[in-house]
Amino acid sequence: MSEPEDQMLTDDEDDFDCAYYDGDDIDIREDFDDEKCNSDAEQAKIESLDTFQVERLLNESVASLIEVSRITPSLAKILLLSYNWDVKKIHEMLNKDTEGTLLKSGVKPMSTAKRPANNTCLVCYHEDEELRALCCGHGFCVHCWKAYFETRLSEGVSSKISCMASNCMLVAPPEFVLRALDKASLRAKYERFLYRDYVMSHPELRFCVGKDCLMVVRSKETKPKKATCTKCKTSFCVICGVDYHAPTSCDTIKKWLIKCADDSETANYISAHTKDCPQCHACIEKNGGCNHMQCAKCKHHFCWMCFGDWKSHGSEYYVCSRYKENPSVAAEANHVKARRALEKYLHYFERYENHNKSLKMEEELREKIKRKIDAKVNEHEGTWIDWQYLHTAATLLARCRYTLQYTYPFAYYLEKGPRKDLFEYQQGLLEKEVEELAWAVERAGTSDRGALEAHMHRAEHKRITLLQDFFFSPSEYDAPSSSKFR
Repeated sequence: MSEPEDQMLTDDEDDFDCAYYDGDDIDIREDFDDEKCNSDAEQAKIESLDTFQVERLLNESVASLIEVSRITPSLAKILLLSYNWDVKKIHEMLNKDTEGTLLKSGVKPMSTAKRPANNTCLVCYHEDEELRALCCGHGFCVHCWKAYFETRLSEGVSSKISCMASNCMLVAPPEFVLRALDKASLRAKYERFLYRDYVMSHPELRFCVGKDCLMVVRSKETKPKKATCTKCKTSFCVICGVDYHAPTSCDTIKKWLIKCADDSETANYISAHTKDCPQCHACIEKNGGCNHMQCAKCKHHFCWMCFGDWKSHGSEYYVCSRYKENPSVAAEANHVKARRALEKYLHYFERYENHNKSLKMEEELREKIKRKIDAKVNEHEGTWIDWQYLHTAATLLARCRYTLQYTYPFAYYLEKGPRKDLFEYQQGLLEKEVEELAWAVERAGTSDRGALEAHMHRAEHKRITLLQDFFFSPSEYDAPSSSKFR
């Protein structure tokens, strides 16, 4: 599609004619094929798309919209961006309130400005015979438009670049921006940012998180299942884009990851292991067994246990008889709460991190098993098929431990009650089976194959049972039969 000429400010220009389009043909992408998707309950039904396929998909929505609204494709995309590419909703909004919908989306200006006197740019105040303006009529010189667009690009903004005029929310269409950018590198950057915004605003699209992978994953999943890029084989949550995290929800794993990385846990540690001087409020850490404290800053003497003035303790200071009467009891309670909160966090974090480390070590074990199988085959002690069960066991161990790792963020935020009791019971069963399977896999070759496969079956059964009860509906999963690993 050729680029239209700049929108020049003229006396006879209509208020909104520049937004309309005569209806060029646009390629329509085939319907999403559910049959191509993986049937595994943990695997999201996805399609991996390259840039050309994504553009065809987006143009499908654009074509559907311009059939009704008769606006240009670029302005149709602005409207689609505002409503997350929901063509049906836009149709409803246009039928209900066309004017309000266009104004709210930045497709139509709130008002139209008059031509500036003497063709004076409203930014630099230089006269220019060819002031450029959007449909709002606010005229600016080419140099000011260019500088403005470059600044917005440096800020990471592309699809929502509005008019330079104060309080004007009209969005600049792509062809207008591209005509102002004279450097090929800037034009390419703008188009990359624009493409990024289109994909990120589409509810069915997500960029693959694999390193240097340009593929886009399309999915209609509403649950945080696992998506695996068909090109780079990277797996991630289809909803939030982080590592797959069943049975933990996207909101919960986000809170957990922030908590693990946040310095607030250091603050909790300080709160649990230090106290403030009751007189000058300086932070004090106890470095001895005696409860008689002296603030290094203000030299105030007080009791570590109750914050009371040391002089008031007398000969019975060890029992802190005045503790309940001390007005600082609330502050002491806060320290106790902080200590308990820290202990709870460390309980779950240490186990979460321990399984993460175990996964890395067991990946090395899996590679070791591969080499061991190759050696057996080379020594004519059977074929790869004869020894494949060892590699299958190591792979299953990784899958079970991976799920077990993410049960700890889930349990940390789960409120007390029967549901948490049931979850922790099943978590304990899975933990037991995973460790027994790990023991058997580490001694693969010396243990009985039947016993190893029994461990595999029990571990996978416990994992699936937990996911059935706390992540998926029972109909999404079929319990594995014992023949699955044979």
